[in-house]
Amino acid sequence: MSRTRIHNLSISLDGFAAGEGQALDTPMGHAGTRLHEWMVATRFGAPIMGRKGGTSGTDDAFAQQHEPGIGAEIMGAGKFGPPGWQDDADWKGWWGPNPPFHTPTFVLTHKPRPPIEMAGGTTFHFLDASPAEALAVAREAAAGRDVRVGGGPTVARDFIAAGLVDHIHLVQVPIVLGRGVRLWDGLEALEASYDIEAVSTPTGVTHLTFTKP
Repeated sequence: MSRTRIHNLSISLDGFAAGEGQALDTPMGHAGTRLHEWMVATRFGAPIMGRKGGTSGTDDAFAQQHEPGIGAEIMGAGKFGPPGWQDDADWKGWWGPNPPFHTPTFVLTHKPRPPIEMAGGTTFHFLDASPAEALAVAREAAAGRDVRVGGGPTVARDFIAAGLVDHIHLVQVPIVLGRGVRLWDGLEALEASYDIEAVSTPTGVTHLTFTKP
């Protein structure tokens, strides 16, 4: 059976994976770009920001694992757009005409709409479904490849709490946000279900991987 994976999910020292106050001009709320500066500096992340080059090394090696073997993505409503996007029939996500997913991508929302086919192989599908139901649909679309749970933190937490995630890659960034959306709430004793490794890098971030035995 295909695996369910989370990659490159950045969290602050106090456990927040998104800031407070998400809006059209502040996709990550008051956190701005601080949670993801490590990634956009890499060869993997630079093109996402329209840049050339980027660093190699450990951060890039972890970031690059985001892509291989993925056949479908699941994301929450907050990752697809700012509050209220469900009432904007023209909203097609943050990423322009060629989103970076290149697979069937399932957006969890209480207001489903018809699928949106984008350039580059991404088709957005909109589901009002539980984590288990959404994963079953995504696995069928992935046709034997893995399914990535892309976030945000609320969706990631729900899938982890339901025991549905086989591999989790978190990046602890040395900042304190103080407010926002926490990842860890309700996940007491998570460590008992996974083999855990930690790798620190010269950029100051720590890569934490949780893999089911």
